[in-house]
Amino acid sequence: MQTAQGRAASRSSDRSPTAFADQSRKAIAYRYIQSKIISGELAAGEPISEVPLSKAIGISRTPVREAVGQLTAEGFLKHLPGRGTVVQLPTRADILELYELREALEVYAVGKAARQRLQQADSEKLRAVCETIAALALELEQTGNQRLDAATMGAFLDHDMRFHMLLLRAAGNHRILKVVRDTRLMMRIFHTQREGHDVEQLREIYRFHKEILDAVQRGDAGQAMNLSGEHIRQSCKERLEAYDRWDRVSRIRVDDAFLMGLDTDQ
Repeated sequence: MQTAQGRAASRSSDRSPTAFADQSRKAIAYRYIQSKIISGELAAGEPISEVPLSKAIGISRTPVREAVGQLTAEGFLKHLPGRGTVVQLPTRADILELYELREALEVYAVGKAARQRLQQADSEKLRAVCETIAALALELEQTGNQRLDAATMGAFLDHDMRFHMLLLRAAGNHRILKVVRDTRLMMRIFHTQREGHDVEQLREIYRFHKEILDAVQRGDAGQAMNLSGEHIRQSCKERLEAYDRWDRVSRIRVDDAFLMGLDTDQ
């Protein structure tokens, strides 16, 4: 009779090098497609075709199909009957739910990080990210531009996400880290539809980050949690306002196109 250890070894031996290679190719396809969605190269509503993707990545269609299935399950893509799979654009309700999820998880994690106290290396990394955001605000002010352009907004989003992910990693809960990371990546899809931050927004974000970090370093879990919750709620408010502006403009464009069609028919 085969022992449990023997059965486990047998199952392990069933995982051929080809099976591991397939998993690796799926991961490559997943990261490639996700990066295209987040950057806006694959825009909201755009259909996803396996053949061009497999050619662009240089792999077969099977791992691409599997990656598309995973991204669909995670909410980055959506299957529409008769249209196939398209890039998902979060609705207003989606945005609110994602922020509520962030608040529930991040506030807890920041409190845990404060109670455990930060390692010196983590403190230095977090402080450096804070100062990078302050430098972006100063650079924007000195150039006289009203808002960050697409490139610098992308850089800001990378620094902002790094700050939050470093704090979550310090809490030591990898499941929370993954859920919040995926949530923030989904929100970046909408960033392609909004204006860049202005100086005041950057300074306010810097203030929140600095005060949250100061509280965590002091071990003041209550203050760190309060600031983190306020920061996320403020970000949610701004994001919903940006969505509402984008939605109004989109509706006006649709109405204008309809009226132009009527004029053409006359």
